Amino acid sequence: MTRPVPQDPLAEIYAQWAVEMAAQPDMSTTLLRILFDDWQRATAEPEAVTYAHTEIGGVPGIRVRPHGADSSRVLLVLHGGGFALGSSASHRKLAGHLAKACGVEAFVADFRLAPEHPYPAAIEDGLSVVDGLLAAGHHIGDITPVGDSAGGNLAIALVLRLMADGRELPRQVLTMSPWLDMENSGATIDTNDATDFLITREGLQANIDRYLGGTAHPTDPFVNPLHADLTGFPRLYICAGDVESLFDDSVRLHRLAEKCGVDVEFSVGEGQQHVFPFLAGRHPRADAEIAAMAAWYAAGHRS
Repeated sequence: MTRPVPQDPLAEIYAQWAVEMAAQPDMSTTLLRILFDDWQRATAEPEAVTYAHTEIGGVPGIRVRPHGADSSRVLLVLHGGGFALGSSASHRKLAGHLAKACGVEAFVADFRLAPEHPYPAAIEDGLSVVDGLLAAGHHIGDITPVGDSAGGNLAIALVLRLMADGRELPRQVLTMSPWLDMENSGATIDTNDATDFLITREGLQANIDRYLGGTAHPTDPFVNPLHADLTGFPRLYICAGDVESLFDDSVRLHRLAEKCGVDVEFSVGEGQQHVFPFLAGRHPRADAEIAAMAAWYAAGHRS
């Protein structure tokens, strides 16, 4: 299907990726990872933020430190990339903008990637980071899981694991364009195909196959939170662009959260692409979303 001309830098990057992937349909996972680290190009470098490569709980990543930030509070950022791509490098600037707006630090985790490490490796790494932060003296209520796309799935699944284990929970979870449906059945995969410059049903299925690797059924709540009982889940923030193919995942998550009595906020970016906050510092709608997420975050610590 013919797509319109991209209207923002993120759409342009996605369109460029789509051309390269179409030209090289057998592109190796290694080259795909190099390509997707280009995600950071959409984001302006945030001022007054420093970065350090480190590890927490045995998991490598980048610690993000805005000047003057409250170091007792940490955003645990689980990056997107279909469980197989993306990294702390691709997401450090986005994390920098969000952490700076919230006045806290962040850690962008380089969790193990599929297909070399299928489910549940990424979730286990997220739990290891939580345990590492707790061992360092942080309180669980001051650790906020944050995830975009597949990372949004992981952020929710991490909390579901804590719930299943009867452990204390974070007070809030923040997601951007979460990809949740491992059955690949979302209505907007078809209806928004012409306006989404990145995602295709075939590409989603390839990442599902990489991530599950025969280890779980697509309706298992720990890989598909749309099948989870969210009763007792922490307050939840969802943002998504209404022209992206995965928009229906956010719509259904919002509906499920409300049904289960979760304190949930759903912010819709009209005309915006997948994970549109990546345009932080370059697009007013992305900057407004970063500010809205920070205000929501602050409200959770006042309640």
